[in-house]
Parts: sequence; C-alpha cells; structure tokens
Amino acid sequence: MRSLPVLLFLLAQPFWEAKPPEKWSDAEIDTMRHSSPWVQTVGPAPNLLVWLATAEPVEEAEAEARLRTRHTEKEPDPDYAAYVTENRENSFVLAIAYPTLKDLGHAEEDRRMEQECQMIVGRKTYQIVGHFPPTPSDPVLRLVFPRVVKPADKTVTFRLYLAGLNFPERELEFRVKDLLYHGKLAM
Repeated sequence: MRSLPVLLFLLAQPFWEAKPPEKWSDAEIDTMRHSSPWVQTVGPAPNLLVWLATAEPVEEAEAEARLRTRHTEKEPDPDYAAYVTENRENSFVLAIAYPTLKDLGHAEEDRRMEQECQMIVGRKTYQIVGHFPPTPSDPVLRLVFPRVVKPADKTVTFRLYLAGLNFPERELEFRVKDLLYHGKLAM
C-alpha cells in the first residue's frame, strides 16, 4: 500500500524526470528534441523550430540520439562546442533551424540581427553576446545570450530578427517554471 503513492507520483512526472536519458525511448528523445518545454515552433510561415540548445535535457537527448544512430547524427561544430564548454556558466544558446540559407551573408542584415535580437526577463532587456551563423552543413543559427534568467522569473521572451526570411521578426516566450530539470533551471 505504501508503494501506491510513489507509483502515482512517478506516473505523474514527465519522462525526463522519471528516468535517465539512456532509458528514454526513441519517441521520447524525439519529443524532447521537437516538442518539450525547451522547444517551440514559431511562425508565421515558414514556421521555425527554436530550442534552448544548452538546456541539459536537450543536450542529453541529442547525445543519446547520436549514440543510438551510431554517430550518423552530426556532431556539433567544434568551435561552437568549445565555446559552450568554456562559457556555460555565463551564457546559454538559443538555436533556430533555418529553412533556407540563400539570402544570408549580407553585412547589413547581420548587423540588424545583432542589434535587434533581444531577450527580455522581467523589465530588463539583453542583447545577444554573439552568434554562430548557419552553414550548409549545419543550417542552425545559434544566438548566445547572457545567463541571467533565475528560477524565480516568470517568463523569458525572445524578440528575434532572423535575416534572410520573408518575415524576419519573430517573438516567442518560455515560462521559466516549465524549464526546470531535476529541480534546477535548465537553459
């Protein structure tokens, strides 16, 4: 009878809280990478997949996917991986899958992206501190933001200018309480 409350508690938890990544099913890994609290799709068309790339559960899902597919999944760019390793305590990365790269590489558009991509936490606004542009072999824009979000914050909003898209201005919001992983804020 004592185990019933424990069983009910475990059943109520999302899979990422109830079991370690190596026990996640392929479908659960896919869920983590495409429709978890750390991932959003933002429109208008073309709808873009946006995720908190340095969030621990997302990184674990990506690593597990690489292991299971015998490394057919791409390793992250070495410069990006080194940057994340060296700057994890001070910054986090918001990643945006780019549908096309044909209109990228214009200096004026890049400057506009650097000026207009912002993170809003409470009443404070933060600019990106850097970015890793998408490439043909890795069509993902990675925006680096300062790690200032705290568990007590309610939301974190991103206002983005995504160069090369017909509708470059996008906005999305994450609820901070949904970004907890094993009791800690995961961004």
